[in-house]
Amino acid sequence: MSGPPGRPLGLVVDPALDARRRADLRRMRLLATGLLVVAAAIYLATRGQEGGWLGYVNAGAEASMVGAVADWFAVTAIFRHPLGLRIPHTALIPRKKEMIGRSLEEFVGENFLREDVVRDRVLDAEPTRRLAEWALAPGHAKRLVDEVATVTVHALHRVPDADVQAVLEQAVLPRLVQEPVSGLAGGLLDQVVRDRAHVGLVDLALDEGRRWLVDNEDLFESLIVERAPSWVPQAVNDLVARRLYFEALRWLADIRRDESHSVRVALDRLLLDLADGLQHDPATQARAERFKERLLTHPQVAVTAMSLWRSFRGVVVAALEDPSGPLRTRAVAEVRALAERLIADLDLRERVDRRIADATVYAVERYGTELTRVISHTVERWDGKETADRVELQVGRDLQFIRINGTLVGGLIGLLIYAISQLLG
Repeated sequence: MSGPPGRPLGLVVDPALDARRRADLRRMRLLATGLLVVAAAIYLATRGQEGGWLGYVNAGAEASMVGAVADWFAVTAIFRHPLGLRIPHTALIPRKKEMIGRSLEEFVGENFLREDVVRDRVLDAEPTRRLAEWALAPGHAKRLVDEVATVTVHALHRVPDADVQAVLEQAVLPRLVQEPVSGLAGGLLDQVVRDRAHVGLVDLALDEGRRWLVDNEDLFESLIVERAPSWVPQAVNDLVARRLYFEALRWLADIRRDESHSVRVALDRLLLDLADGLQHDPATQARAERFKERLLTHPQVAVTAMSLWRSFRGVVVAALEDPSGPLRTRAVAEVRALAERLIADLDLRERVDRRIADATVYAVERYGTELTRVISHTVERWDGKETADRVELQVGRDLQFIRINGTLVGGLIGLLIYAISQLLG
């Protein structure tokens, strides 16, 4: 696999910016080369002048040429072979790019992805405070909720029903069939009964039963009369049926009113016995598993589950798509309330920051190697010559100062050496 012509894989090219960089690099090269030419001209003009001040000028110019040429060679050797000569340890970037990539990978891993560095950086950044302040800015909480709602709606629309059905039929339901649930169900049922969490459901059933009786008095009495012996007079049957009807209403009312009613106590005992059997009795567990298997393998279960999924998706999408609906309005209020609490509660904010730091450190420890490995893998895919050209374009202008400094410093050192030699001579 190769990248577009003239562009190493992984490097971003901006033509306008590159043109400006090339012009800067060309200008700095001309300046550095111009200083070398000036030094050479001065050297030739003062050649043979060993005494007087011209001797100092000649020595300085000679040293400037040496420094300029040496630094030109050093800078050029980073990117290519000087004068095309394959001198050892030149064209370092094209020849050693894999090693450079590995060195960069190790440098980033050792200096930027250490646990203490990452943790300190996250805690110093105070992400929770910044997020809370951002959420409290005018319009930000609503924008956040709007974006989340839009993404959620889009995601729900993008999930095909066929895929959901396939997951249900091929993964969820078979897994539930294989997984024993009697022990879990028994423990859950036991906890529900002991916490009295089922009382509301029992009350609801009693209320619905009483409502049905009130709305279906004739039906109830007719069912009683149908079961009566044929030899009993009709008037007696009607009287008995009506009596049973009122007794049923009174019985349901008594149960509903009295939380210690014998029926409630018996129901609680039955549920606790069932919970104990589901947890410890092999026979009860086997029956529960057989019932679960028959239920989950019934074709109607998948159909019902898909119907529930479509209904759920429709309700959620409709609520999320309403910009001024109660769901979005409540979400905005909750976001702002959470942000205000985070701003006011320093301890909570610090705890959240520590959790964020822990999560970041975990991610770095688990995936840091893969992240840094991207550096070496990317560098390995680059073309050596193009990589050298790109790097030179990025930093070559600054490297020309090495040549300029070499010319000037070399001249000064030459003057110093010549002066010392004159003093000693």
